[in-house]
Amino acid sequence: MTILVLILFAVHLLSLGLAGWRLTRRPAPLTEVQPVCLLVPVRGLDATADETLPAFLRQDHPHHRVLFCVEDADDPVIPLIHALLDAHPGRGALLVGRDPISHNPKLNNLVKGWGADDSDWVAMVDSNALVPDDYLSQLLAVWDGRTGLVTSPAVGIMPAGVWGRVEAAFLNTHQARWQFAADLFGAGFAQGKTLFWNRSLLDRAGGLPALGRELAEDVASTKLVRARGLSVRLVARPVFQPMGRRDFAAVWDRQLRWARIRRLGFPLLFVPELILGGLLPLGLLGVVAPALLPLGVALWYGAEWALARANGWPAGGRDVGALMLRDALMPALWLWSWKSRIIAWRGNVLVQAPG
Repeated sequence: MTILVLILFAVHLLSLGLAGWRLTRRPAPLTEVQPVCLLVPVRGLDATADETLPAFLRQDHPHHRVLFCVEDADDPVIPLIHALLDAHPGRGALLVGRDPISHNPKLNNLVKGWGADDSDWVAMVDSNALVPDDYLSQLLAVWDGRTGLVTSPAVGIMPAGVWGRVEAAFLNTHQARWQFAADLFGAGFAQGKTLFWNRSLLDRAGGLPALGRELAEDVASTKLVRARGLSVRLVARPVFQPMGRRDFAAVWDRQLRWARIRRLGFPLLFVPELILGGLLPLGLLGVVAPALLPLGVALWYGAEWALARANGWPAGGRDVGALMLRDALMPALWLWSWKSRIIAWRGNVLVQAPG
C-alpha cells in the first residue's frame, strides 16, 4: 500500500512538473504569414459575449477572416454580431442556417462556414473562448511536418461562486495539466474548444462530415490525425474561458457528458481516471501514515496551486478548496458515466450508447 501511495504521488507531481515545463516553451516567430479563416459557432447570447466575440475580430494576424455561424435567424446574439462586424468592416461575416451533416449540432452549424471560404488554414474556435490578439499566429507557429491538428484546452478564468471555481479546477490543473504534459511526447488529444486544420488534410479525409463519424468532433479529430501518422499539437498558451457563476447541476452535467465521451472514445485511457484525483492516495496515506496526512494534503494540492499561480490561473484560497471538492466528485462522475445510455448536448442526442 505504501508503494502505491508513493507511485500515485510521483505520477501527480511529475505530470504537474511536465505541464509547467511545457507551458514555458514558446514557438519560433512566424517567418511566413498565411491567410486563415476563423470559424466561430455561436448560439445564444452568453453572459461574456461582449468580451469574447470582439476578441475574434481583434486578431493581429494580417490576413484573417472571421465567419460567425448561427443556426437560427431569431437568435438574440445576431444584433451584437452585426454591431461588431460594422465596427470592423471587411474582417468577417455572419452566416445563418443549419445544414444537417451529422448527429453533431456544432458541425451542422459550422459546415456553411467551411464551404464559404477557401483559405488553406481554418481555425474552428468556440464562441465562449477568450482568445489573445496573437492567437492565430500562435496556431500557425506550432505547425510543423509532424502536425495534423493544433488544439487548445480551455483554462477557466474569472470564476464566481463555489461551482464556478470547481469547474475551473476541472479545466485547469487537471484536464489542461494532463494535456500539456502529454504534448511534450507528441501525444496530445484534440479538444473542441479549438480545432486548427490544414484544409486539404481534412478534405482528403472527408471534410467536416468525417468529424461526425464519432460521438464528438474532438474524438474523431484525434483518431483521424493519428491514423495518418501525425500528431495533435497544443498552442504555446491555452485559450481562456471566462467561467462566471455556475451551479452544481450545470457542472455535474457538463463533466458527466465529457466523461462519457472519453469512456466511449478512448476506453483504455478512461479506466485509470478513477485514481487520478487526490481521494485515493490521500485516503491510503491516512491509513498507512496518518501523521503524514497533513503534509501529504499540502504537497498534493500545493503543487497544483503552484502550477496555477505560475501561469496566472485562479489560485486563491477558495480555488484550493475547489480542487478538493473536484477530487471528491471525480469517482462519482467516473462511476456514473458507466451507467448512462445517452449522451446529449443542448437537447441533441449525440450517441445512443450501451450502458
